[in-house]
Amino acid sequence: MHPDAVRDAGRVAHGGSDDPDVLDFSANTTPRTPPGTRAAYAAALDDAARYPDDDYPAFRAAAADHVDCARDTVVQTPGGLAGIRLAIETRVTPGDTVLVPAPSFSEYAREVELQGATPVFVPHDALLDADPSEHTLAIACTPNNPTGDRYDDDALRAFAARCRAANTELLVDEAFLGFTDAPSIAGTPGVVVARSLTKLFGLPGLRAGFLVAVGDRLTTLRTARRTWNLGAPAAAVGAHAMRQSEFVAETRRHVASERARMRAALSDAFDVHPSSAPFLLLDVGPRPVDAVMAAASAEGIRLRDATTFRGLDSHVRVAVRTPDENDRLLAALADV
Repeated sequence: MHPDAVRDAGRVAHGGSDDPDVLDFSANTTPRTPPGTRAAYAAALDDAARYPDDDYPAFRAAAADHVDCARDTVVQTPGGLAGIRLAIETRVTPGDTVLVPAPSFSEYAREVELQGATPVFVPHDALLDADPSEHTLAIACTPNNPTGDRYDDDALRAFAARCRAANTELLVDEAFLGFTDAPSIAGTPGVVVARSLTKLFGLPGLRAGFLVAVGDRLTTLRTARRTWNLGAPAAAVGAHAMRQSEFVAETRRHVASERARMRAALSDAFDVHPSSAPFLLLDVGPRPVDAVMAAASAEGIRLRDATTFRGLDSHVRVAVRTPDENDRLLAALADV
């Protein structure tokens, strides 16, 4: 990590509220957790009294089944963002350039800059048409945050092949892909996939995720990751959650149904971007974003100010939550 970049770096704004009296539509996580999660956490407390098995066999096996890849290609991480940092810091060096989609997760550019490298921004919907040959790394988020667009599977694989031919690594953030039935690109040569348990399983405070890579890149990631980099409760709960296939299927159905209902209702007042993710991006038009945020706040609801994303100046993002909670949001925004 480049010392000058660390001194100059600021913190990135994110959604999420720790106020229990606020209905939080700013965080894009499912409001439910898999059945048995509490029991799995309690059962893991005894294991927390000793160092975990640094191979994390149960977690890696569950992760491999979850994305349909080989177990020995999985590298456990304390969250998706920790995995993204590990991937970037073991590939990018000062003076390098990295293709970064925009608007998208702001942490990508920050992590690149922390290595003393330069993010080269490209419209997220034009990323797969970009020339990767002059760059060390290209980053893709599918579905993209905050727009919710998912890349076509064949087009993404074709871009991965072009990156591989150019000796440019492709880092694919699949934090929201579990909300779809689309296949993961995990296990593809030249590609590092980052996954998080935060979104799909409603466990942002657990801090568990993983990377998938093959070949020499896998060896580098396994060597560079910290010893005991996942706590025993996180490993146990993560393995449990990823085995809950019925929960995953039901969550996908619920999000798709509620997202369509919310989009139809919100489209009367806002320009609502199509989405494959558990959130919707709203263009509020001539209304001041602060006024929309304040109107929701007056009803005890927190939205995500999406103007913090590069290139967006009149947008908010709203999560897809339970039907009753979604009704509260729709009522709060009806007269804005």
